[in-house]
Amino acid sequence: MADTHKTHHVKGLQHQFDDMQQQQESATIGMWMFLVQEIMFFGGLFTAYLVYRSRYPMAFAAGSNHLDAFWGGLNTLVLIVSSLTMALTVYYAQKSNRAMQVVMILLTMFFGLVFLGVKVIEYSDKYNHGLIPVTGWNKKTSKQVVALPFETKAEAKETHDSHKEKPYVNPNGDFQWNYGGEDLVMLAKEKGWLTEAEKIGYFDPITKEFDPKRFENKVRIFYWLYFAMTGLHALHMVVGIIIMTWLLWKAWQGSFSAEYYSPVEISGLYWHFVDIVWIFLFPLLYLLGRHFLH
Repeated sequence: MADTHKTHHVKGLQHQFDDMQQQQESATIGMWMFLVQEIMFFGGLFTAYLVYRSRYPMAFAAGSNHLDAFWGGLNTLVLIVSSLTMALTVYYAQKSNRAMQVVMILLTMFFGLVFLGVKVIEYSDKYNHGLIPVTGWNKKTSKQVVALPFETKAEAKETHDSHKEKPYVNPNGDFQWNYGGEDLVMLAKEKGWLTEAEKIGYFDPITKEFDPKRFENKVRIFYWLYFAMTGLHALHMVVGIIIMTWLLWKAWQGSFSAEYYSPVEISGLYWHFVDIVWIFLFPLLYLLGRHFLH
């Protein structure tokens, strides 16, 4: 009886568990159940992305080509390193090394904040170029009404050169696709690469000619999915940093040791899950279809 009473006073052991092993197994199972439903949640978005991409590959390739692969690659590297620092946090907790726990948690938080900072840069770029797919959420600009003759000729020339970026004029903050795509679609049509959905979706049903507005609407679908998937992932990263803040406070107090490190390990599972999701997002959003530019 005395031994049982003593067991329930082990540091970190909650009263509803018999011992630390039972507590850790319960916590681990609970986290895995949570992650399974998160996988199903992200799985719906991945499924929607793959379905639409299989229907409109040229529009999705055009949208993907406009994303900056450098920033996406940098964020991939940042999250891989953050997974290392998170794993080292668990390691040093198991070794009862309080100082290194604190250092590794701070590094993990730093890399998480770097990731979010890069997303701010990317989202700002989309805002400035009219690529946020919600009406009124883009940068608003007014058209210049005065133009010199040689400027008018230059602008007219650019309208016939579909692969060049058109001037950004957006008084209402609407979604705009000013980066062409006709050359890409016509090449795909010539090669017989267009899907049945594309043969209908990109061309005027009466004139049978390429319709830039219809193509723009399909690119808009790409950006809807881009913001939904990356925005949800960024939200998970914010939650992860909040968890790391709590973990840092507890580690600073010396709460974790070789006898009790379950919260660190469980938090690590969540952090690694968020990193793995990005490993799938990066090639799907930034890299697929990039070769069409060449």
